[in-house]
Parts: sequence; structure tokens; C-alpha cells
Amino acid sequence: MSAQPQGLGNSSPRKAVTLPALLEMKKNQDKIAMLTCYDACFASVLDASGVDILLVGDSLGMVLAGMPSTLPVSMEMMEYHTRCVAAGNQTAFVVADMPFGSYQESMEQAYRNAARLMAAGANMVKLEGTAWLAPTVEYLTTRDIPVCAHLGLTPQSVSALGGYRVQGRDAKAAKVLKLNAKAMQDAGAQLVLFELIPGKLAGDISKSLTVPTIGIGAGVDCDGQVLVLHDMLNVFPGKKPKFVRNFMDNQPSIQAAVQAYVSAVKEKTFPTADHTF
Repeated sequence: MSAQPQGLGNSSPRKAVTLPALLEMKKNQDKIAMLTCYDACFASVLDASGVDILLVGDSLGMVLAGMPSTLPVSMEMMEYHTRCVAAGNQTAFVVADMPFGSYQESMEQAYRNAARLMAAGANMVKLEGTAWLAPTVEYLTTRDIPVCAHLGLTPQSVSALGGYRVQGRDAKAAKVLKLNAKAMQDAGAQLVLFELIPGKLAGDISKSLTVPTIGIGAGVDCDGQVLVLHDMLNVFPGKKPKFVRNFMDNQPSIQAAVQAYVSAVKEKTFPTADHTF
């Protein structure tokens, strides 16, 4: 039997998800469903299931390659998997992670590597960092490379943060997060992702921003949600983080599980208080 990665028979009538469409979703309070994705076949399944954004995350280092963290992930790996996802996708919006060491050196370095991911099929690149990164975000966005800013727990900085810990718990840290989010938006970021921060803080910042926010372990009041695909399908080994829900429970297929996730996000039944800090 021959493989059919391109589209997998996807005849979805929905229009392509674009930046203006995502902004309209925020305006209309329509929740955005996002999942990580690393290959053409899953891209087709997720796209057909109504996922709005496919994130080619550097989590692929841990999920696909068995690496201990995201730090060893290379540009070549990100470029390859972005191209794979783009090949299987038809209408979803594709965001690709900039790996560790690919943008911290200079704005010019960031542009060269971001351009590689855009050429591979990304619609946007994602960078981890605080206000120090604002000039780089502005440099990219003024050169027509859309940017998603990743705040809160930033896995590429896990060594500096002292582990995988909830960020923004006290008043001082919460204030800094608010300032960083505003700085990213002012620099031109068109999407902001919050990881592992208190739900109330994420909701307050989301209301203050004009660009959509995506949460992972950040409560239900973000404009959208994201999970690692292999976590929500319950195939990644080991103990799952508090914010993960197994959507394969009582589902007959992977596509049904993904559709259940999309519905739960859209209907605001995920995440619940049990998944929130």
C-alpha cells in the first residue's frame, strides 16, 4: 500500500487560517486551537480536524529524537520538520520554533535563520525571550517575518530558570511578565504564547493585549490553547504535567481525539481548574 501524506484526502472547505483571521477570532472571543506537529501525515489529520495553528515545536527534540531537552535541536532539524508539516497541511496556520542558539547572537543571525524557516513553509516563527528580545522582534517584523513571542516558562532557558517551574507567581514577577508581553506586542509580535503561568495573570494580560494569546498551563482565559501532540494522545512516556489532558480516552481514533481537543478548546471546557496554576 502506498503512503499518501499530501492531504490524506482532506477536502476541508474552511478557508486558510491567516493572521487577520486569528485577530478576528480574538475580537469575536472565538478560541484558537493549536497543537504541535512534526510531519506531513499528522499535519493533514490535524488540519482536517479543525486545528487552527500547527506548531512545529523544538519539543521534537524530546518527542521524536529522545533528547533530554530542547537545547540540542538544530536549525537543520527545524527546517526539515517545518517542510514536512507544510507539505501535509492545507489550511492551518504554521508556526515554527527558532531553536536555541539560532537568534540570540544578533538580529542579522535571527533574520537569516527565520528566513530559512519561512522558506521551508512556516507562516510565523516563535522566539523565547523577554524584553531584551524586543529589538530582534522589531527587526524581523519590519522585514515581513511574523513573530510569536514565547513568555513565562521558556524551555530553552530551563538551566537559567532552575528547572520547569511556574513563572509569575509573586507580584514582582507578574509585573515583569506584563511588561514583557507589552514590549513584545509593541515590537511587532503578532502572537504571544504563555507557558506555565498563573491562570489569572494570563487572563489579565490577554485582556490588555490587542494580539491573540495562546496558553499552555496558563488557564482558560487565554485566546487559545496549545498542547504537545504526543502528550494529549498519551503516547509520550513518563509522568504528564498537570496541564495535560489525555484526549485519547474513550476515543476510537487519533482524529476523533484531536477533534475532541478542538471542541474542548472552542467550548472552553479545557483547560479546567485542575489543569491551571
